Amino acid sequence: MATRSFLRGFTDRAAARGESAKHSDDHAAVIAMSDSTRRLEVLDDCENADFAWLWASDPEGRLIYISPGAAARLDCDAEQILARPLVDIFEVATDNPGGSSQRPLKFQLTARSKINNLIVHVAPGEGERTRKWWSLSGHPKVDAAGTFLGYRGSAKDVTVEYERKLQDSRLAEYDSLTGLANRHRMNRLLDGTLASFKAAKRSCALLMLDLDRFKHVNDTMGHQAGDDLLKQVSERLLRIIGDAGEVGRLGGDEFQVILPDLDDRGALGELADKLIQMISQPYPIGDKRAIIGTSVGIAIAPYDGLDRDGLVHSADLALYAAKNSGRGQFRFFSHDLKDEAEERQRLMEDLREALATDALELHYQPVVRLEDNLVVGFEGLMRWNHPERGFVSPGTFIPMAEESNLIIQLGDWALRRACRDAVAWPQTVKVAVNVSALQFANPGFLDSVAEALKSSELTPERLELELTESVFMGDNTLVDETFKSLKELGVKLALDDFGTGYSSLSYLRSAPFDRIKVDKTFVDSCTARDQNSAKIIAAIIGLSNALDIETTVEGVEAFDQLDLVREKGARFIQGWIYSKALPQNEVIERMSIGTFKIEPDGPDRYRAERRKVLKRIGVIHGDHRLQGVMRDLSKTGAGIEGLFGIGMNESVVLDLGEGQLAVCQVTRVREGEIGVEFETPLVSDGAGGLCTRHRISPYALAAAGMPLEALPKGSYPMGLSAKA
Repeated sequence: MATRSFLRGFTDRAAARGESAKHSDDHAAVIAMSDSTRRLEVLDDCENADFAWLWASDPEGRLIYISPGAAARLDCDAEQILARPLVDIFEVATDNPGGSSQRPLKFQLTARSKINNLIVHVAPGEGERTRKWWSLSGHPKVDAAGTFLGYRGSAKDVTVEYERKLQDSRLAEYDSLTGLANRHRMNRLLDGTLASFKAAKRSCALLMLDLDRFKHVNDTMGHQAGDDLLKQVSERLLRIIGDAGEVGRLGGDEFQVILPDLDDRGALGELADKLIQMISQPYPIGDKRAIIGTSVGIAIAPYDGLDRDGLVHSADLALYAAKNSGRGQFRFFSHDLKDEAEERQRLMEDLREALATDALELHYQPVVRLEDNLVVGFEGLMRWNHPERGFVSPGTFIPMAEESNLIIQLGDWALRRACRDAVAWPQTVKVAVNVSALQFANPGFLDSVAEALKSSELTPERLELELTESVFMGDNTLVDETFKSLKELGVKLALDDFGTGYSSLSYLRSAPFDRIKVDKTFVDSCTARDQNSAKIIAAIIGLSNALDIETTVEGVEAFDQLDLVREKGARFIQGWIYSKALPQNEVIERMSIGTFKIEPDGPDRYRAERRKVLKRIGVIHGDHRLQGVMRDLSKTGAGIEGLFGIGMNESVVLDLGEGQLAVCQVTRVREGEIGVEFETPLVSDGAGGLCTRHRISPYALAAAGMPLEALPKGSYPMGLSAKA
């Protein structure tokens, strides 16, 4: 019985193996195209294994099928996304690491184009935080009658690969230190912007920024501090520019800003001023504080360049001009700018020679006691009369000297000269000398001060050193020790330009200042409406009185300003209402006739200086273009000579050059001369000059039928040209 049972079991197992082998043979056979059942099995196997996902849409672009595995990868059921429009589920990637742009999915579906490996961001529902990237392919399905039935396609998850490409692309296009776009990316963006804007007849502004005194931070505080500073500068730039443009770091301390669709030079000037002001605020670096500044060059397409090379070159020239005119300034490009780099180098060589040959001078501006108009001191101001260039502004050569460290030699010279000259004055009269941050931080500075006093035999308390808050940059211990040593020498200390920078009260608490100087910028606007300058002046004077520190108000030029600062409690005044800076021989001459008193003399009311100019311009009067000579210019009007036949209250258009057309009304008529008032006030060009807020587009001129010959040489797109 046992044997028969074993044989029967063996037979059953053999039969089972035979049946299984038969099925195996069936599945090993080639699957015919007509075998829909087995083909469906293959499809199911692939979908279940996640080798590929399938999807389908209806003619209206709604999802009607998606593989279960795909839905599971999205952490949802298929029912949650079926019947939804594809454009609600898939969003085409805009940050394509390949650099080529992809058309929106809606456009492609509407065009019924074939979709081939389209990278999309998947956002199936609310609260989805993890970004997923898919590669989408599909083709339009039509029936025999040509009716569109929707799409049939495949998809796969490429998140890991795509994120890696994005990271590689970011490393290639973004600055690793600051996270800003690098030079390569900025070049690509500018190329693309200018190419598309040229066809659309749109404008684009380019700002070039260069940090002032950054090298000093690196030299005194170390490269790690310099890197930290660059990161903070980048954060401030991003906060100021926001979504209005793209900010990039080109390398070192050079930055670039692209601002599409902006040609308003008034707005650009205001933005540049804001950048300069915000970047000039102190930076915390560990337990220290760094103070730098910036200069800005501005160029605008299509006026200043049509392509990247032309526009960047124009912005660079404007930047060099801004730096050459003094720190903390902006400058618009104009076609009469020279190569400032070469000009700057020649001027620097001439400055070295002037210092070596004692060709520089110190002039002295009086500080007057308001109660009796008695001169109680002078500020020594450096003057350079170049044998070929004439007078060179200190705002031009002092920043150059600071960048080359020549400022230390210049500062030592000024100390010696001021002390030597002051010995010839009455004992009650002090002399003030400006000290730069570089000079203050120089290890030999204390010896220079002591030597100047010793060689001149000037009483130490008659020497006042004027310092700005930039001296607090660097080693706090070293700064405190220097202050202590200076007070031991017996010299006086003044905090200059107070209120224009960070102006921390900790300066007054930690440093032994004897005087605070209220900056001219507050005085210029103290009598204007809707200004806080008068309140700031009153606050600084009140603070000084509370701390038992004397105050000097700088830059007083008119009686309305003098009356206001007197009302706010000012006791000492320095400004043109009393005197400009005088050479030493004139100071001695004025003192020789007795007590040096100066009666104030100036205009009743302060107004911005009307600039004297001598420039040939075009004047469009009706259908005629005339030539005239502009004699003076202000923000609101101008005086023009050489014109006849123009009556009062008539409208004219001044061609100020480079596409600057100013509409104005005649307000004064004399023989051969007219005065005009501008319909729109001019704005600052950042270099002490004025320019129109907007320039007239050559496209608009051509459309209006105006002769392009009326415009000066410049850039005019699409084959337009202008003769000189």
